[in-house]
Amino acid sequence: MSTETQQEPFLTRIPARLDRLPWSRFHWLVVAALGITWILDGLEVTLKGAISGVLQQPGVMGFSPEQIGAIASAYLTGAVLGALVFGYLTDRWGRKKLFSITLGVYLLGVLLTALSWNLSSFALFRFLTGAGIGGEYAAINSAIDELIPAKYRGRIDLAINGSYWIGAALGSGATLIILDPKVFPLFWGWRVGFGIGAVIGLFILLLREFVPESPRWLMTHGRQEEAEAVMRGIESSIEDDHGGALEPPAGNGVLIHPGRRFGFGAAAKAIFVRYKKRSFLGLSLMVSQAFLYNAIFFTYALVLTKFYKVSPEKTGLYLLPFAIGNFLGPLLLGRYFDTIGRRQMIAGTYAISALLLTATGWLFLHHDLSAASQTGLWSVIFFFASAAASSAYLTVSEIFPLEIRAVAIALFFAVGTGAGGIAAPWLFGALIGSGSRGEVFAGYAFASILMLGAAVVAAAWGVKAERAGLEEIAEPLSAS
Repeated sequence: MSTETQQEPFLTRIPARLDRLPWSRFHWLVVAALGITWILDGLEVTLKGAISGVLQQPGVMGFSPEQIGAIASAYLTGAVLGALVFGYLTDRWGRKKLFSITLGVYLLGVLLTALSWNLSSFALFRFLTGAGIGGEYAAINSAIDELIPAKYRGRIDLAINGSYWIGAALGSGATLIILDPKVFPLFWGWRVGFGIGAVIGLFILLLREFVPESPRWLMTHGRQEEAEAVMRGIESSIEDDHGGALEPPAGNGVLIHPGRRFGFGAAAKAIFVRYKKRSFLGLSLMVSQAFLYNAIFFTYALVLTKFYKVSPEKTGLYLLPFAIGNFLGPLLLGRYFDTIGRRQMIAGTYAISALLLTATGWLFLHHDLSAASQTGLWSVIFFFASAAASSAYLTVSEIFPLEIRAVAIALFFAVGTGAGGIAAPWLFGALIGSGSRGEVFAGYAFASILMLGAAVVAAAWGVKAERAGLEEIAEPLSAS
């Protein structure tokens, strides 16, 4: 195997060759093998939320509400730390190695969660699960962006991130079976749910063996021969599918100076000095969407039970239209991010989400909504907000140099989750607990202001990345 010892600069056209490829079975393999993790994550997180009441029963686990909250914090802490650690390793060791490791860690955590015996073990295994999924965000988004042709990158990224809500809908429906005492005893039902998720994930782990290393990553690490071999293999499979030779790539190529290492110092300099406006853009998008999502998603059941008197066992049914809206938004709007443009669509979806949330909050304040109409309006809001949130991940994964891409994704995910995500459920839980519609409306208004602020930043500093090669958007550090 080649190593990062070659020092002579070389000219490569691998980026142009990847971007000129027609859509093929190879790209569907990438989407299926890498993107399906979001479905599993949505299923597993929704399942955990749905079984919270069951876990509090003395005959099951006997957890208190405070302990349930501590378990959720353990998961989020694991996600933040996992993103940072595995993100760094993804840039150092390669995309393929890490997207196998992170999925393995995630599946191990899910399987062990099903075998938990007390609070400490449950919290530890949730931390491990979170670490795996945090690492997935960095490794998977890096690999997908580098393997998908530029003209499809926006819509594919949005659709994959939005597929989380397919899992959420499946998880919501699964609880009707695994939590039915006529089907499984309550002590075992929730364990079966986690166990099935882990078994399904094993097939995905095997499927990932057929996804090659990113030729872009290989070329910047001096492994020119491997990069060429992988590239030729991809082109050969696509030529076989399409029954003819591929068109020649456009452009003059990229001059790579291999053998250079870029650690946290180089990443910090690039992110906070060279690309400081882009960093502020990414931070604005990630924090605002994390606050909005965690504020609504983790407390929607509390709103339904507190203000609309929906029985706790029926709140999961209201998740289905909410999940459908969240999935359809990125799926149907995604192509416009590649045609109309990133800046226009990102600013538009953030602004529309904010305005709709304000209007819905106003109706809620004046007692003009029912549980059904509240859920319907949430579904409309998140049709746009889901596309907006997915575009935040798309943005931070394509506007920084290749050598620090995974670190950048991890950093913004960690900051967004920490600054926007962790505080939101606690804040809205307190506002809802007060029983005051006015205080809840104030929380919605604050989330709207954050989203509107991000829309303004996107309109002013958004990057024209639609249909552009990654190397055009941000020159590789090894090309300087």
